[in-house]
Amino acid sequence: MKKSLSNYRVSFLESLEKVKGYSDLTIKSYDETLREAFSFMEITEEEGRTVLHLMPYRIHISKLNPKTISKKLSAIRSFSEYLNENGITTLLQADQPVKVAKTLPKPIAHQYILEALAHANEEEKLVVVLLYTLGLRISELASLRLEDISQEWIRVVGKGSKQRDIPLLASTKELLENYLRSHAPKKFLFEKNREKLSENSLRYTVNKVFERVSLKVTPHQLRHSYATSLLNEGAPIADVSELLGHASMATTQIYTKLGSVLKQQNYTKAHPLCKGEQ
Repeated sequence: MKKSLSNYRVSFLESLEKVKGYSDLTIKSYDETLREAFSFMEITEEEGRTVLHLMPYRIHISKLNPKTISKKLSAIRSFSEYLNENGITTLLQADQPVKVAKTLPKPIAHQYILEALAHANEEEKLVVVLLYTLGLRISELASLRLEDISQEWIRVVGKGSKQRDIPLLASTKELLENYLRSHAPKKFLFEKNREKLSENSLRYTVNKVFERVSLKVTPHQLRHSYATSLLNEGAPIADVSELLGHASMATTQIYTKLGSVLKQQNYTKAHPLCKGEQ
């Protein structure tokens, strides 16, 4: 039975890439989780159903943090749904959800981004600026094609192959045009040996830029910074949600909570009656 499910695992991973448009990194994570889970969970046949008993696997991963456990269980649920959709009636046991505390994203202050950009070369600067002024995921930046770039807009292909158009700032456009003249890419904006630059290479670029000013920054934090800046300046949450490519506006609402936290911190620092309480 495990061998049969392993064959379905391969087709499941292919569907994540071709149908849902998941990134290579996400697919690799799903693959590693399923391989690991197959080694521990009990797989039986009951009344024509394939039963996946997760408790042995949950015991194995119990020392991991709740967020990691939740992601691994989510990958298994997605696989189970895929099996059911393809005629393998599947039942999950011991599939209780894990409570995960919602953590607020940590945006980078605009002044620190400017400081880092001052020490960046042309390509490094463009990578950081596109993440910061377009709110892109790193997978979206890696897949950005020249044909997706117009004079005023950039068309982004996001999760599930959903397209969205994001306005291009004049300063970003100028930086982009200078880069295109000096690097002359053929198909993708960021290339190496005629192939698109990997997500890991772009992550390394971001890390390197901010390390020069003694900061540890991820590409996703620049996306957070983009969203938070727009909302703090009064942009409608529906517009920000669309620009970010969120499937649900509820996902975007976490940034409004972040804005409230920052306002409270600023108030506490500024009000004279609060100074004695710090």
